Amino acid sequence: MIRKKMLGLLLLSSMKMVFSATPNELLKGYEVMSGKGSMTRGEQFFNTKHGKEWSCASCHENPPNHDTKHIVTGKVIKPLSPNINIERFTDQAKVEKWFKRNCNDVLARECTNQEKADVLSWLMIVK
Repeated sequence: MIRKKMLGLLLLSSMKMVFSATPNELLKGYEVMSGKGSMTRGEQFFNTKHGKEWSCASCHENPPNHDTKHIVTGKVIKPLSPNINIERFTDQAKVEKWFKRNCNDVLARECTNQEKADVLSWLMIVK
């Protein structure tokens, strides 16, 4: 019984390590798939209204360095900047989940790896 529990804990901790990341690691991954991220393009993308007449800033505000509320649900959103909220962009699975959901809300499509690299490169300098 103890062996099974220890094996389970070991498996869970190794699974967490697979999905754990730093913002820099995630950015490098997007850049490998698309090209160097641009802070200028990232800030512009973040603030521009797209396909569904929303921008990222519609919910996260600019600068995204403080708690905000979702414009439809009213749910509190923690700061998006990883300089303010150290938990942001540290779990690859969560990052992909939220990029997919939010990009569909804002763009009516998924974000490209280049768009992710651009936005993340800008968010990493927001204080």
